Amino acid sequence: MMFFYALLAGFCMDLLFGDPEWLCHPVRLIGKYISFAEKKLRAGGGNLRLCAVLLTLSAVLLTMGTAGLILLAAGRLGKAPLFLAMALLDWMGIAAKSMTQEARQVQQALSQGIGAGRRQVARIVGRDTQSLSEEEVIKATVETVAENTTDGVVSPMIYAALGGPVLLWGFKAASTLDSMVGYMDEKYRDIGWSSARLDDVLNYLPARLTALLMCAAAWVLRLDARVAWRIVKRDHANHSSPNCAWSEAAAAGALRIQLGGTHSYFGKDVFKPTIGDPDRPAERQDIGRANAMLVGTALLAMGLIALLTLLLSKWMGALPFAVR
Repeated sequence: MMFFYALLAGFCMDLLFGDPEWLCHPVRLIGKYISFAEKKLRAGGGNLRLCAVLLTLSAVLLTMGTAGLILLAAGRLGKAPLFLAMALLDWMGIAAKSMTQEARQVQQALSQGIGAGRRQVARIVGRDTQSLSEEEVIKATVETVAENTTDGVVSPMIYAALGGPVLLWGFKAASTLDSMVGYMDEKYRDIGWSSARLDDVLNYLPARLTALLMCAAAWVLRLDARVAWRIVKRDHANHSSPNCAWSEAAAAGALRIQLGGTHSYFGKDVFKPTIGDPDRPAERQDIGRANAMLVGTALLAMGLIALLTLLLSKWMGALPFAVR
């Protein structure tokens, strides 16, 4: 039960405080290690596909080991310091408020002009933004919020519930690897293939659960839950990733807009299938609606984890060999 209570505390801290600017976030440290290791492995001149496995394993295991050592040290001081360490690590591993803040800043920047909106959205998307229209900036933001509902919120919560902060941070390392080297272009195809595959595996079930929870959140928020479910069933495979389109389809359907399509990355056009129907143009308020869906989905996920934890604890307590 300590995993759950620590997760609940960390989840509440994230909703209240987000990621303070003054805090040296662990993801930054993971990113620095990945950059350092990638350069060293490339300079070594070995088989990059084998180097990719070494990069993936070293980043994930080093991160999990560090989290484990922190908890071991805290545990030697007592149960209260251990619980506090677990809660703090869970807090830093969940990114609900930080994502909604970034999206809200894009919405605010658009009120200052398209140039400000393009500059702000460039902080959270990988595509080229210098020629995006206002509607394209809005759609890019909605897509990012929807994708991060899985990557930054639901998946970390699931892994924290299953294995505490150690498993959560193993997932975060894999997610960071994917965001840095998990591309299928010429530069990263060999060095990043194992990171991309690991991220796909780890997000496989959470992505599908997130889509279901987003449809439920859409119903609670009085968005179009029926269309959201229809678009999820129809368009969940409309992406090069086996996972991303699930949450994006739920968002597109709930908002009655169309996402996806061709975008420019590093000066090259990349075709992506469309997700959803163009029932109406995207508007600035859709960013706020996407944020509301993210928070609603996070709350539903926490409620589901609480329910399953309660049922599991009762079942374990009923076993004849259970420790009482």
